[in-house]
Amino acid sequence: MQIDPERLYQELARLGEIGAYTDDRTGLRGVNRLALTEADGAGRRHVVQSMLDLGLGVRIDKIGNVYARQEGREPGLAPVMIGSHVDSVPTAGRFDGCLGVLGGLEVLRTMAEAGHRPRRPIVVAFFTDEEGCRFGTDMLGSAVATGRLSLEQATGLLDAEGNRMGEELQRIGFEGEHPVELDPPYAYLEVHIEQGPVLRAHGVDLGIVTGVQGISWQELTILGRSAHAGTTPMELRRDAGLAAARINLFLHELTARIPGARATMGAIRPEPGLVNIVPGRVVCTVDLRNPDEALLAQAEAELAAFLVQVETLDGVQIEARQTARTPPVAFDPAIQARIEAAAKGLQLSTERIISGAGHDAQELARLCPTGMIFVPGEHEGISHNPRELSTMTQCGDGVQVLLRVVTELAEA
Repeated sequence: MQIDPERLYQELARLGEIGAYTDDRTGLRGVNRLALTEADGAGRRHVVQSMLDLGLGVRIDKIGNVYARQEGREPGLAPVMIGSHVDSVPTAGRFDGCLGVLGGLEVLRTMAEAGHRPRRPIVVAFFTDEEGCRFGTDMLGSAVATGRLSLEQATGLLDAEGNRMGEELQRIGFEGEHPVELDPPYAYLEVHIEQGPVLRAHGVDLGIVTGVQGISWQELTILGRSAHAGTTPMELRRDAGLAAARINLFLHELTARIPGARATMGAIRPEPGLVNIVPGRVVCTVDLRNPDEALLAQAEAELAAFLVQVETLDGVQIEARQTARTPPVAFDPAIQARIEAAAKGLQLSTERIISGAGHDAQELARLCPTGMIFVPGEHEGISHNPRELSTMTQCGDGVQVLLRVVTELAEA
């Protein structure tokens, strides 16, 4: 069985037009399907219709996760699940998450055309708010489905405008009736763009993902005192902006001391945000990552100690709130071996690689054997950006390997 790369690429392009925008600075076409917005709702309805057109049974759970099922010859067996997400960051390309979902549908479409009915059922899923940039917690839908978060915790989250997650889910028509608890699949597979430069730089066709590094997200609220920028001497200021700058520099220095560490202050919001007023309040985010749990915990501890020092040094108060925390996750070695064998059979080169980004697969790994296939990207693998690009051949290779592995697992 051979997938149709051109058809897959056309499907990615069609979905990419939902929530599309033109970047003012570059003129490039990007995607904005922020979770549970009208654009996300439209994208969801488009994908659900594609599922129905394939004759799949579709169910939606109470957190808005969507599952499309193709029955196997033995319907009572645990299914092989393929999944990812269709929500995006506000400045996205058309591949992140979508390749995994539309690639899964291409697998089922190819099987149907070949008249192949596997032993096990196959389910293609997309999960709610994987990105986490609206309600502050990534992998939200899959975390609820696998029990890391409760439904009540998730639906009670608020966005920056005070909108409640559960009410937004209802508003776009995707609060389903089915329970959120997911019965363990037989296996879970996800094909995804790498979102980084490694595979392209090494000239490798596909990545075999060994696992996902640990991720710690915090939101810091720094309270100082607003003051006139011209009349307030430097030594008499309680500058929340200065405190944020110290913390940001500390994060950079932290990564030089701790092996494998990555740290980012991705959002910095000073108030009142005027040129001639010392910021009295800053809300900023901290993203810490490490493939080693002990080293991630060390970075968290060092940051906490430094925040106390900054309070004294700059005369500010700092409140730290954990918004997300996932430990490092290792993927199933046997599935990694299957991916490698399938790629080798197609004469595709591979490299073992750990994922620096979070994915729904890390949540599913607590329920069943799980694996991921990475597709390289052009433009140094840039992602979360309109320049995000994987070629038709790259996407097709990844989904062709997915087809082979899913076919094997579905006969087990």
